[in-house]
Amino acid sequence: MSHHALPLGRRTTYPSRYTPAVLYPIDRRGNREACRLDARFGGHDTWHAHEAGFITRAGLPVVGLLKIVYPATTPCLVESKSLKLYLHSLNMTPLGDNVREGIDQFTRIVRADLSALLHAPVAVHFFDNAPAELPFDFDDHEILEQLPEVARATFTGYTETPALLLDHPLPAGEIKAGSHLLRSNCKITRQPDWGSIYIRVKADRLPSPLALARYIVSLRDENHFHEEICEIIYQRLQDAFTPEILAVTCLYTRRGGIDICPTRANAPEHLPRYLPDPDRLTRKTFRQ
Repeated sequence: MSHHALPLGRRTTYPSRYTPAVLYPIDRRGNREACRLDARFGGHDTWHAHEAGFITRAGLPVVGLLKIVYPATTPCLVESKSLKLYLHSLNMTPLGDNVREGIDQFTRIVRADLSALLHAPVAVHFFDNAPAELPFDFDDHEILEQLPEVARATFTGYTETPALLLDHPLPAGEIKAGSHLLRSNCKITRQPDWGSIYIRVKADRLPSPLALARYIVSLRDENHFHEEICEIIYQRLQDAFTPEILAVTCLYTRRGGIDICPTRANAPEHLPRYLPDPDRLTRKTFRQ
């Protein structure tokens, strides 16, 4: 599929009534081949749409947060602006004789439309209130930029440089590291995408904290979709260290009312517990 047809970067008219035709798929295979990714991983793409809503048949607005989860093995992903346009088309669509009935209809419609678009089951949950407790999968990850050796270091490279990962590697062990320094640019519009990243590696040798931080920073001027960035980082760590355990999660800051949070791992048991669960909201990072 040509990226020239994408809604991203083009002036568009927001539909005022339910319009599933605005949804646009993006082929994963072409992007993975272009980035030299072998796709030998599992995972999920988790989306939080903070501007989801509709009206009941009595005209009462219902607003909430929509959590969407689908596997990384789908042949396509949904283009983010098309999802925003699609959800907007439901904002003034009458659904249900009461709030609960409307929510049920709303989630059934979105689930069916996205599953048809992506040729795979898509999980959807509409939250109309905030749960009392919000779990977080990464409390045990050490934030790299808070370490003295990283805070004192000099950073000069902003184009992806995998060789940085091999600078002074550490001996065998396991690391759980996080950083709020993740930044890349949209593949189409070149607008910056900000996020946090969480990495778990268990291998016969490991990247040092400084090497990992410098590599993350080196992505700052790269132009890729969120999912590609997560998979590129996963692939580079796989190539450099052949880990026994490898998991990479990117929690991107919302843009256009939607945040995209891809996670990839080399075995299902290494994936986050709560983030891919459509029925659980998780605590946001401070920049989400």
